[in-house]
Amino acid sequence: MGDVAIDGSSSSSDKPRRGRRVRMTGAERRQQLLDIGRALFAEKGFEGTSVEEIAAKAGVSKPVVYEHFGGKEGLYAVVVDREMRQLLDGVTGALTAGHPRELLEQAAFALLDYIENYTDGFRILVRDSPVAQSTGTFASLISDIATQVEDILGMEFKNRGFDPKLAPLYAQALVGMVALTGQWWLETRRPKKAEVAAHLVNLAWHGLDGLAAKPQLVGRRKS
Repeated sequence: MGDVAIDGSSSSSDKPRRGRRVRMTGAERRQQLLDIGRALFAEKGFEGTSVEEIAAKAGVSKPVVYEHFGGKEGLYAVVVDREMRQLLDGVTGALTAGHPRELLEQAAFALLDYIENYTDGFRILVRDSPVAQSTGTFASLISDIATQVEDILGMEFKNRGFDPKLAPLYAQALVGMVALTGQWWLETRRPKKAEVAAHLVNLAWHGLDGLAAKPQLVGRRKS
């Protein structure tokens, strides 16, 4: 039986020992490093983030980061790859059956949803990437999304008697418009998301609605 202090509390020999620090599994440590790296890359960019800072925030030594990712470049590449897949899956998954105008709304909402819910990820994606990723750059991601829209526009063009070969051009223009507006909205967050989507579709749809099959230039320059 341990000694009891005058005030009735137990002596240090009776105090329960602190439990040992729970050690993370390899998968848990990897995910921790990804989460920390994602936050730092979003805040400081690739160049402004160091392996030392990542390791310090994770409470590990630098070799642990190298062990899991081979260095800062490897960690960054995995973070970007995951974000690009998240965005692409979100947009393509939103393009369900419906009227073409509704599909435009779904695509606009999908991108704005991603910006709102994965703000750090979008900040990383729109930065100039200093390393190559398996899925390419943000521009190539936008191109992948445009490919999904291209099929929809192609059918619409065919129904209207327009040249379906022009669908890729219009798909790039539409998706690019939404993506650039999304970058602007990332910082302003005004007006509200639904209003932004409505205005984007308003411009796109009424432009498509009055589309000329063979548009003509009105200025002096013709080539």
